[in-house]
Amino acid sequence: TFRWHSDATVTLATYNKLHGTHRLIADVVSFRGPHINHLTPRTLDIDAVQVGMPKRGIMPKAVIEGPPRRKCLILLRQTSFKALEERIEFKAADGGLVEGRHTARFGEIEQRGVALTAKGRKLYDKLLASVRRDVRVGASGSHAGAYESQLTERFKEFPDSWSALREQGLAYFRYSPTREGLAIVAQERVSASVDELVARGYLHFDPIIYEDFLPVSAAGIFQSNLGSDEQQNYSERSNREAFEQGLGAKVANELDLYAKAQQDSIKDALAQLSKAAGKIP
Repeated sequence: TFRWHSDATVTLATYNKLHGTHRLIADVVSFRGPHINHLTPRTLDIDAVQVGMPKRGIMPKAVIEGPPRRKCLILLRQTSFKALEERIEFKAADGGLVEGRHTARFGEIEQRGVALTAKGRKLYDKLLASVRRDVRVGASGSHAGAYESQLTERFKEFPDSWSALREQGLAYFRYSPTREGLAIVAQERVSASVDELVARGYLHFDPIIYEDFLPVSAAGIFQSNLGSDEQQNYSERSNREAFEQGLGAKVANELDLYAKAQQDSIKDALAQLSKAAGKIP
């Protein structure tokens, strides 16, 4: 159903007109049925992928979109390789076929980190916006080094330890009782706050992985595969109301979902501790 068809539904002249207007329009209109435009595999080390692609003859995006390399991953980092130029057969005026080329399909690669709270997103957006405002990376990759250097420098303001991210309320975590915690409360009644239980080693916390998309990163990925003319006119816009109208349903707020996952884990962890405490004679 979604396989690529190398024969176009339009003439080469029509394709060129569509392409001159916008590459995505040409991609949507000129070929049969829906097709997979790109796939997005997930990696555990996106920096290694970025460095490794040129060694295999693949041209990567100039910079990795999102935060810089960190010990504690946050949100989403994305890169991509340039769209492939593919041989296409277009309809000719005499009913025959004429050969042409089309560039559309490309690959994204992503590395995911912890989901950030509203407070964390505010800090993240501020730091990223400051870099994007002061250093603009050209389509050819100019200023990429300066961009990455500034990104690393300015994100030093964002805590890079799980404990600090949790204590400052910057990210969401999933809590669970530790073996020590269950053993202790089974011998003596423990009544304490979540922070105190964590400090005592009775509760463990793991990052809740971010499972959504960042509009800024997505826009950067698509821009890198549209060509220089489109990049100059491509703006980032978000219209939740129009999206929900087209979808025919309300869209859940991502922060509410992460907050609920965190709160549910706390409730479950405390219930397990309470159950253990109930074993006291």
